[in-house]
Amino acid sequence: MSKRTAACWFALGALACVPAAGTTASTGAQDRVVHVGHLLDVDSGRMLADQAVLVRAGRVVSVQPWNAAAPGAATVTDWSAWTVVPGLMDMHTHLADVLQSADPAAPLKITAVQQAFLGAQHARQTLQAGFTTVRDLGVYRSYADIALRDAIKAGEVPGPRMFVAGAYITVPGGGGEITGLPPGTVVPDEFRRGVSKGVAQVRQHVDAILDHGADWIKVIATGAVLAAGTDPGQPEYTEAEIHAAVTEAAKRGVYVAAHAHGEEGIERAIRAGVRSVEHASLITDQGIALARQHGTWLVMDLYDGDYIDQIGRRDGWPAEILRKNAETAETQREGFRKAVQAGVKLAFGTDEGVYPYGDNARQFAYMVRYGMTPLQAIRSATIDAARLLGREKELGSIAAGKVADLIAVACDPLQDVDCLRQIRGVIKAGQPVPLGPDPRGR
Repeated sequence: MSKRTAACWFALGALACVPAAGTTASTGAQDRVVHVGHLLDVDSGRMLADQAVLVRAGRVVSVQPWNAAAPGAATVTDWSAWTVVPGLMDMHTHLADVLQSADPAAPLKITAVQQAFLGAQHARQTLQAGFTTVRDLGVYRSYADIALRDAIKAGEVPGPRMFVAGAYITVPGGGGEITGLPPGTVVPDEFRRGVSKGVAQVRQHVDAILDHGADWIKVIATGAVLAAGTDPGQPEYTEAEIHAAVTEAAKRGVYVAAHAHGEEGIERAIRAGVRSVEHASLITDQGIALARQHGTWLVMDLYDGDYIDQIGRRDGWPAEILRKNAETAETQREGFRKAVQAGVKLAFGTDEGVYPYGDNARQFAYMVRYGMTPLQAIRSATIDAARLLGREKELGSIAAGKVADLIAVACDPLQDVDCLRQIRGVIKAGQPVPLGPDPRGR
C-alpha cells in the first residue's frame, strides 16, 4: 500500500535529494496515517502494538488499533516494523555555536556568516538524530540562536523547534565569558551583551535580551568547568541578582535557567526562583531537598564527563579544564542518583556542543546506569521535558491534539535504551524528515 519517494532538502547552500526511508508520497495538506508496529505511550507507560496514528495539519488526530483504522485517501507511512516513541527533546543544547575544542578563542575565529552555516548543520544533525525540540541555552555571539530558531520556523533550514536564551547573563570574566585568551585579545561587544554586574545591570540586560526575541533567560550562577580561570564550585551572582533576573523575566512571562555547579550557587538559584538548575554537579543532599521543596527542575549532563576526559586528553585540552572535569563528573552522577531516588524533577539535557552534534541519545544509557529506569529516562526527554518548557499540552507525547512529532527505532528502548541511537525514521509536525547520511557523521 505504500510507495517510497524522494524528498528534497535545502541545507548549507546545496540542494540534495535523498530518499525518506519508510515513507510514502505526501501532498502536504493531505492526512497522514502512520502504521506503527509498537507505540510507547509515555503518559501511561504502556507499549501498544499495531497502532494507527492519524495526523492532520501537523497534529495527531487519533491513536487507535490499526485493524480499526480506515486510512481512506490518507498518505500511509509504514513504520509497522519499528517501535515508535515521541520526538525526543533535549533541554540543554548549543546548536548555534562552535564545537568545544582545545582552543578557547575558537568562537572568535569564525565570522557571523560561517556561524550561521555551522548552526544550520548542527540543527540538521540534531533533528536527524531524533530530537525534534530543543531548549538552546546560549551562544557566545549574541542572538545567533534566535536567528537559527527563526530560520527553522520559517522552513529555511531543517532543524528541531528551538526555545532559545539569546545570550548569557554572566559576571565580567565569569563562566559565561570567553576566557583563557592570549594577552591583548579584544573580545567584541557582540560576545558580551549579557555581561552584568549588580541588580540594575542584570535587569537591564534581561530586558534587552528579551527585546531581541529570546524565549528564556540563562544566568551563569557559578564558575564553569570549561571557562578558564573560573571555579565551578564558587558562586558568581548573589541571590538578589539572580532574583532580579527571575522577576524581570517573569514580567514578560519568561523563565530563568541557572547554570550552577557548586552547592551555594545551586541553593541561591533555587531560592531565587529559577525554573531549572543546569549541571548541578556538586549538589548535596540539602540542595536536592531544596529542589524538591521548590519544584525546581534539574538538568544534568551526565555523558559529558567521559567525553571531556577522553577527547580532552587526546586533543590536548587545557590541564585546568581536565582537572575541573575530573573533580565534578563522578560527583555529579552520584548527585543524579540521589535526585532520582528523592523524586526531584529531572529533564533530559546534554550540553550538546561540548560533544559532537547529533550524539545526544548517548546520554540515555548514562541516566539508566545512574538510577533511572528506561521509561523514566525516555519520559525525561519527552513528556517531562515538555513540562519543563510549560508546553505539555502540545508536546511530549503521541496523543490526540498534540503536535505530531514521532521517531522510529529498530528495537525496544524499554529493554535497551541505547537503541534510541538507532533512528530509522523521524516525523516533525507531521512531516517526514529525510535522514540522509548517519546523523552522527560516521
